[in-house]
Amino acid sequence: MRADRAGCNHRLGPGTGHSGLLIAALAGLLISPGAVAASSEGAAWPTEVLWGDTHLHTRLSMDAGAMGTVRTPEDAYRFARGEQIVSTSGVLAQLSRPLDFLVIADHSDALGTVTEIMNGNPRFGVDPTVRRWQRMIASGDDAELLAAVFEIVGAFGASEDLPPILLDEAFARGVWNDYTAVADRFYQPGRFTTLIGYEWTSMPDWNNLHRVVIYRDDGATVRRLMPARVADGMDPEDLWRWMQRYESQTSGRVLAIPHNGNMSEGLMFSLQRFDGSPMSAGHARTRSRWEPLYETTQVKGDSETHPLLSPNDEFADYETWDDGNFYYDGADPATLAGDYARSGLKRGLEIQALVGINPFQFGLIGSTDSHTGLATADENNFFGKFVYGEPSPNRLGPWTDGAKRSGWEYPASGLAAVWATENTREAIFDAMLRREVYATTGPRMTLRFFAGWDFRAEDGESAGLAGIGYDRGVPMGGELSAGPPGEAPGFLVAASKDPESGNLDRIQIVKGWLDEAGRAWERVYDVAWSGERKPDSAGRLPPVGNTVDVADASWKNSIGSSQLAAFWTDPDFNPDRPSFYYARVIEIPTPRWTAYDAKEHKQTLPTDVPVTTRERAYSSPIWYSP
Repeated sequence: MRADRAGCNHRLGPGTGHSGLLIAALAGLLISPGAVAASSEGAAWPTEVLWGDTHLHTRLSMDAGAMGTVRTPEDAYRFARGEQIVSTSGVLAQLSRPLDFLVIADHSDALGTVTEIMNGNPRFGVDPTVRRWQRMIASGDDAELLAAVFEIVGAFGASEDLPPILLDEAFARGVWNDYTAVADRFYQPGRFTTLIGYEWTSMPDWNNLHRVVIYRDDGATVRRLMPARVADGMDPEDLWRWMQRYESQTSGRVLAIPHNGNMSEGLMFSLQRFDGSPMSAGHARTRSRWEPLYETTQVKGDSETHPLLSPNDEFADYETWDDGNFYYDGADPATLAGDYARSGLKRGLEIQALVGINPFQFGLIGSTDSHTGLATADENNFFGKFVYGEPSPNRLGPWTDGAKRSGWEYPASGLAAVWATENTREAIFDAMLRREVYATTGPRMTLRFFAGWDFRAEDGESAGLAGIGYDRGVPMGGELSAGPPGEAPGFLVAASKDPESGNLDRIQIVKGWLDEAGRAWERVYDVAWSGERKPDSAGRLPPVGNTVDVADASWKNSIGSSQLAAFWTDPDFNPDRPSFYYARVIEIPTPRWTAYDAKEHKQTLPTDVPVTTRERAYSSPIWYSP
């Protein structure tokens, strides 16, 4: 054990090898998979971390179908629960470990329609615009295909340009009935959960304001109201009104998850409403009510933070996309603060100081946004964003004359981790509502994070850390009110490596707070780390090292730790200033999927192609309010 001015850190276990026994070794510290444990007061709390993807597309999505995906929702569920299937490009595909839950989030606008367009369905070809799209898609020319896709997506983003035939209610109802029935058929409570969902695809001026909508309910309930569509309004408030209508009409429950703010050109966490009017308490309250989570990492880049927003954060530049929006014309630095999770959390504090409600009080998850029907975020089993990103010697890109991004630029990310009492729709949804979730970029690291006023230094070394956290504090996603005068809150954090991935380099706690003038600030603290390293005079840790053999696409777990834990108190705490805290876990360097591809296909990669990665996890924040 080593003490520093910010608290103490604790390193457990050897720093060697892949071990399937790691979870068992952490049985007391993190609480290994089970069902429900009871605190000393008899209250139930979750002991099971469940792994899933809340953002997967099949051929029913307009863009996936147009790009040639043929995998169906049935295929996607079979793959996610561990079965072997054949990908669209003819490659055998299987997960090394099945997922616990899946949300197929096909786009609600034109759900299932593009497949019919591509098949030349004369029902849709009566419209001259659709008939032209059919010819472009059937031409066999990649540039024509991509142009047709962008026209179709653009038409749904500007509903006045949408051919009326694509809003055929009878067709849409039939597809929705089948879509929800398939989800019910694959639902196996306790083993594999299918949460019904869809993607609401608002994209004003090609700025990404997409949301994944997730239901708590079964198909019979969900079918009582058709999904919201952008064709009926692209203001997020239009979606929230639909959500309220759904709950009022069905007595069901629903939530929405904004995603990929790094391509919203500042709109995702805007200081104004969609129509440009000032933020109000009512708007802030409504957004907080319907959007408890944010998808902070996925295949289109990582959205935790940006190096221009966090210049003192040495890990800020991770899988950064500087595209601005779907025009791919470059991000305006002035808009970046509205694009990223950390700056969004800071803006939430600023808005709360003005209107009394925090609209951006969200937990953090990851998911894939894969459009292949294959939910995989593993570096050594990556199937890309679209069909042309599936494994092949040519997928490093660029794929077509019209492609804006080369294949190698897409990260293999991410996954949603949920602390739930059981593997059911209800338990997973409820965990999402209380924000007891976290994001990873792919590895299945186990992460616990608590805050409270009654923790002690020895609790960071306790075999019952999780029980102490629930008994005397609040878990990730929770809120902490004012404590005893003159005291700072304590934090308990513990992480275990994924047995199939790299050891852990460090655990950090990221803090955001308001100063007396109402301006938001941030700081990153190292609270636990591997090895015998010591911070330098500036408080920065020496690098953990790098064991990656790029040519062999391998690494050694001879550095780092299998488990890390800490008790930490905030040395800069001001009881009068609102703040938030979240944990970030960083792995040692491991091979990126590009290194695996280079080895498989005996390729020499350009020097600008990254071949290593620093996988990570982000806990949901804990907020402190005076």
